[in-house]
Amino acid sequence: MDATPDWNLYRAFLAVIDSGSLSGAARIIGVAQPTVGRQIEALEQSLGTPLFTRSPSGFQPTHAALALAPHARAMASAAETLVRTATGAREDARGVVRITASDIVGAEVLPPILTAWREAWPKVDIELVISNRLEDLLRRDADIAVRMARPTQGALFARRIGEMRLVFYAHRSYLQKHGVPRTMDDLAAHTLIGYDRIGPPPSAVAQLDREVSRQTFAVRTDSELTQLAALRAGLGVCPCQPNIAGRDPNLVPLLEREFGFNLEMWVVMHEDLKADRRMRALFDHLVVHLKAYAESEQAA
Repeated sequence: MDATPDWNLYRAFLAVIDSGSLSGAARIIGVAQPTVGRQIEALEQSLGTPLFTRSPSGFQPTHAALALAPHARAMASAAETLVRTATGAREDARGVVRITASDIVGAEVLPPILTAWREAWPKVDIELVISNRLEDLLRRDADIAVRMARPTQGALFARRIGEMRLVFYAHRSYLQKHGVPRTMDDLAAHTLIGYDRIGPPPSAVAQLDREVSRQTFAVRTDSELTQLAALRAGLGVCPCQPNIAGRDPNLVPLLEREFGFNLEMWVVMHEDLKADRRMRALFDHLVVHLKAYAESEQAA
C-alpha cells in the first residue's frame, strides 16, 4: 500500500476540513466536486483509515483527520514557500513576499511604507498576514515579520527598530461627558478599553501597583485595531501610540507622567532568505522606514 499520496490529495483534505463539504472544498481549490470526492477516497484508501464522517450536516473530521491536519498544513506552508522562493530566484524579481504583522501595525503603519516599495518593485506581489499571534518563521508561515517583541527563535535574521511608546488617550467627546482623570486612581471611575483573553503587555502591568485582569476593562477585545476604533468613537480610555493618536486631533493624551509603557519593534526573517533579492530588498526597506517612523514618534 502506498502511504505517500501526492500533495493534491492533502490539498483536497484540508479544503474539506476548512469548508465542511465537498462542494465548498471544490470552490476553494477550483476543481469539480466529484474530483474532490475521489481525492478524499484515494487518501483514505492510501492511509487505511476513514478521515471524515458523512452526515446531512456535512463532513465531520475523525480523530485521525484531526491528528493529520497540522502536518498537512505544514506541507501546505512548505509548498507555498517553495513557490515563493522559486519565483524569487528570477532575475526580473517577480514573485511573492509574505509579511506578518499585528493588526494595528498592519493597518496603521505599514500601508504607506509598502506603497513606496511596491512602486519600486511592481512585479512582486505582497501578501500581508494580519495576526496578533507570532507566526512561525522557521516553518515559513511568513517570509518577513514585524514584531512588537524581541524574537526568541534561532536561525532568524533580525533588526531592532526601536521602542514604541504607548500612553492613555480618550476622545474629547468622552472627556466632555465623563470628565478628565487626573490620577491613576481616577481611572477606576472610567470606561477602560483593553484586552479580553491574551492579557496586556508585561511592560504595562509592571508599572502598575494594582492587579490587572480582564475585568479591569469595561470594553474587552484582543484586536488592537478594534480598540483603536473604540477609542476614536469616544467609547472610553485606551493606550495608544502618539503617532497614531495624533492623526485624530480629538484624541487627548492623559496621565502621561503617571503612566506609559514601551514595546520593542523588530523586523525579522529566516536566515536562508537573506540571499533572496526581493526578500532582502523589502526587509531593508522596512527597517529604514520603520526606524524613521519610530524616530518621528519619539519626537512627537
